[in-house]
Amino acid sequence: MTGIIVALGVLLASTAFGLVWRRRTGRLKEQRRTVERAWDFDLGERATLVQFSSAFCAPCRATKRILGEVAEMIPGVSHVEIDAESRLDLVRDLNILKTPTVLVLDRAGKIVQRAAGQPRKADVIAVLGRSIPS
Repeated sequence: MTGIIVALGVLLASTAFGLVWRRRTGRLKEQRRTVERAWDFDLGERATLVQFSSAFCAPCRATKRILGEVAEMIPGVSHVEIDAESRLDLVRDLNILKTPTVLVLDRAGKIVQRAAGQPRKADVIAVLGRSIPS
């Protein structure tokens, strides 16, 4: 009987952890700390979607497709993909802990939103609608 109770407890705890992890992954969140930096790529007229990827990251390919589609759909928005392994200086400075990580920059290059994991296309469009000027 004790074994069944322990098994059910472990199952319940792992299910709760999985649901919390799934809910948090890919969510675009407000950037809490201001990061001032000079970017070494051209910024979009209205916003820039910066994606940190790695070579063996399957969600990175889907994220690249989603962000590329959004950048084509909204005028003045550009998409930049950065290989995290070749830009460890940026990874450390920006506290990138997993790939894909997406940063939404305003026209001045300030980070306004951030997502760790693959964001949904609708969420990216909504964030751009709220955070960039028309």
